[in-house]
Amino acid sequence: MFRHFSLAAFACAALALSPAQARVPTDSFADLTAKLLPAVVNISTSQTVESKGEMGEMDEAEPFQDWFKEFDKRRQADPDAAPNRPKKRKQTSLGSGFIIDKAGYIVTNNHVVADADKISVTLSDDSVHPANLIGRDEKTDIALLKITTDKPLTAVPWGDSDKVRVGDWAVAIGNPFGLGGTVTAGIISARARDIDAGQYDDFFQTDAAINRGNSGGPLFNLNGEVIGINTAIFSPSGGSVGVGFAAAANLVKPVLASLRQYGRTRRGWLGVQIQSVSPEMAESIGLDKARGAMIAEVLPDGPAAKAGLEAGDIILSFDQKPIDKMRALPRVVAETPIDKTVDLNIWRQGKPVTLRAKVLELKEDAPAVAAVVTPDDNRQSEKTQLADLGVSVTPINDLIRKRYDLADDVEGLLVMDVDEDSDAGEKGIRRGDVIDEIQQTPVLNADDAKAAIAKAKQDQRKSVLLRVLSGKKVGFVGVKLTG
Repeated sequence: MFRHFSLAAFACAALALSPAQARVPTDSFADLTAKLLPAVVNISTSQTVESKGEMGEMDEAEPFQDWFKEFDKRRQADPDAAPNRPKKRKQTSLGSGFIIDKAGYIVTNNHVVADADKISVTLSDDSVHPANLIGRDEKTDIALLKITTDKPLTAVPWGDSDKVRVGDWAVAIGNPFGLGGTVTAGIISARARDIDAGQYDDFFQTDAAINRGNSGGPLFNLNGEVIGINTAIFSPSGGSVGVGFAAAANLVKPVLASLRQYGRTRRGWLGVQIQSVSPEMAESIGLDKARGAMIAEVLPDGPAAKAGLEAGDIILSFDQKPIDKMRALPRVVAETPIDKTVDLNIWRQGKPVTLRAKVLELKEDAPAVAAVVTPDDNRQSEKTQLADLGVSVTPINDLIRKRYDLADDVEGLLVMDVDEDSDAGEKGIRRGDVIDEIQQTPVLNADDAKAAIAKAKQDQRKSVLLRVLSGKKVGFVGVKLTG
């Protein structure tokens, strides 16, 4: 995965230690390595791809590629040559994995085995075994394989990744560049990194040297426990620059349990679209600090709707687990057993409320909110300036609805102009957006908006909470008052 992030298989073992255990190895990592190496495997895959008439793209390291390209050009120029036909060729890739069960279960990254026709596992004794794909999960980039062999296998245990601290030692074992059995060491550089891989991002960052081919390899602590699975690197060049990422073990373990039992991932589903809570949003509604996950939209007929959750509610805890940041909620919900009824502590209209919701299974076709689309229309409409917000607005009527392609059920104030230097402008509010709530109170006209702003000032609020519809995306924005 490049964005300068590369799904490049890297083994970096992060060492989770208690204060009493936190020590530099007195001699070396040799004893630990000798114990762990038999559990780390090399994974190779092959798949058939179809090229279009020409020789197709070749790996830069493939021998004679220049000769073959020249031959192909001459062949196409020869009128007596056979007509171009689609050709099939084998494409191979390499990665890493590790044994978690002596019965032959092996963990690796999904991107290592995705679309593979054939998967082979090479053990530490160089024996090669065909592997069956038990299941895979694209959202966490995890796959579960199984081999059958009479050979005794060495399995490694899981550690508690929640106990890993920044600065702990990390040891990585994997298969960089197909070399196999490579050990590197470093420290945990950061925790809980979000690298935009998906909504369940929870990565350790490590400076252990990892490269292409380490994907799917284990990240160990000094107790020889797996605390992460190496998944991506940050690298402008494609090589190690000391910034690697491993998916936390506690995120991966329930996924693997589901894959093993069902052959697919079963995740809990609440049925909401959520967003982060900014300091301005928290201040505007009387929350002590920016925390929790704000509900931007409740999906019809979902668990949240049936539980009475509403847009504007802030989920502070879910099933007794605190939600300090918005991105914590998807993971907590996903890990909740299907059909379990849980307590939700929420912040609503300036006070705490407790509701109960029954968690259902997430379906892949669950509705999602579309991307932002900002209308652009230069025609003028009667507008009112809301100086305290730095915007000018106009009520929505039939003409506005048609001009801006608004749905029949959309009500509120259409933003006509925005002061780019205002906080509203800096927060991304644009011409064509619709404000339908201020301070969680519906606004249908300019008088409604002015009254809501006046009430916020009377309550000594420095910010107000706006509910904004931008294209087909709805969300809340905390905006500082200018007056």
